[in-house]
Amino acid sequence: MRIFRHERAEDADRGAAVAIGNFDGLHPGHQAVIAAAGRAARAAGAPHAVLTFEPHPYAVFHPAAAPFRLTPFRSKARHIEALGVDLLFALHFDREFAKRTAEQFVDDILVRGLGARHVVVGDDFVFGNQRRGTAEFLLKVAPARGFAVIVVERVMAPAGEIYSSTRIREHLTSARPREAAKLLGRWWEIDGRVEHDTGVGKDLGYPTANLPLADYLRPASGIYAAFAGIEDGKRTDWFPAAAYVGTRPTLGAYPLGLEAYLIDFAGDLYGRHLRVALVEHLRPDAAFAGLEALKVQIGDDIAQARRALAGEKPEP
Repeated sequence: MRIFRHERAEDADRGAAVAIGNFDGLHPGHQAVIAAAGRAARAAGAPHAVLTFEPHPYAVFHPAAAPFRLTPFRSKARHIEALGVDLLFALHFDREFAKRTAEQFVDDILVRGLGARHVVVGDDFVFGNQRRGTAEFLLKVAPARGFAVIVVERVMAPAGEIYSSTRIREHLTSARPREAAKLLGRWWEIDGRVEHDTGVGKDLGYPTANLPLADYLRPASGIYAAFAGIEDGKRTDWFPAAAYVGTRPTLGAYPLGLEAYLIDFAGDLYGRHLRVALVEHLRPDAAFAGLEALKVQIGDDIAQARRALAGEKPEP
């Protein structure tokens, strides 16, 4: 998959079937929109493309809001590539971009910029200044501009719940990662490059890999049964893990962070790219009387994580 940070397609890439959306989470509802573009692309012998926006428009209009992303760009791009997409257009979104009218978005980007042959959106997709562009608007203006429009209806989960990024966030902040996974179709992950830290875990006999939370949503604090995947090119090597999200109250005041102990792993992870998939919330964060009490609890947490992960797979 080729990634572009601009809205102008090369001649060979014009005429694509383009799925448009924020696609935060890449849940099955998002995947249905992208898959519909893929079917249109194959039928037309055209490139299969996705058009998305970075940063997320919500962050632009609410800069003081808490981090909320389910899939920051690197993670989102990885999931989109796995769906067989040829071209990913990640357009820079800011307040100037937001001033474009719906007509300008269509004419400047879809027609002159990409030369889109098919445009695929979800039935709740909105765009343009004051969100005046809708799926119905696209259907109305498309014939005169030479492209077809496919509108994908919202997809329902087996339990009758609509696949929703908002609902997934609610599950994660309420310590329900398994419920979030049912709507995502996979475990929710945080990924990043392993950073140096205090080394207290190593001193206790349980060396942990520390990851920055960056733009990720802050899930409920506490201990999780998790899978930790070490990226090696296109391959990811997975290990069962106990993950911690919290402020380390036993050690003093620290910023909220994520650290993971990889069970049955020995080696140096500093500087490596790690994916941590949260499976089950085991207990809330807590302060302990001292390092010895903390060490005993960590041992119990790891044993509980191993039991919780029995029979589970890192990439279901």
